[in-house]
Amino acid sequence: MDKLQHLLQISAKLYQHLTEIPSGEDRNSYIEQISILLEERGGFMQNLLADGFKFDQANRSHQMLAELDKGIRERLDKVMEAVKEDMKELNNAKKNEKQYINPYSSVSTMDGRYYDNKQ
Repeated sequence: MDKLQHLLQISAKLYQHLTEIPSGEDRNSYIEQISILLEERGGFMQNLLADGFKFDQANRSHQMLAELDKGIRERLDKVMEAVKEDMKELNNAKKNEKQYINPYSSVSTMDGRYYDNKQ
């Protein structure tokens, strides 16, 4: 059960790490730490499954592990949504910048004049 206790500790550490989502430059190190903890946690889970681990609903440690796993998944979803939102905002900013630089790039009228749209 030593592996199970270590898995519980790593899961609790990951759950605690996911409580607050930083913004800006801190996010890169935050995501790297999440990746490290997830890899470590995944390795211990693989070891437990290789040893023949069976989930027991009556066991308190197993219940705690299931609750931590559910919380980790929910918090990872929130982190993923925040990253997706930032990427969406970045793409919109790039699009708006291009439109500001060349406002007539999307206009294509054919009124008899020759317009060379090569840049």
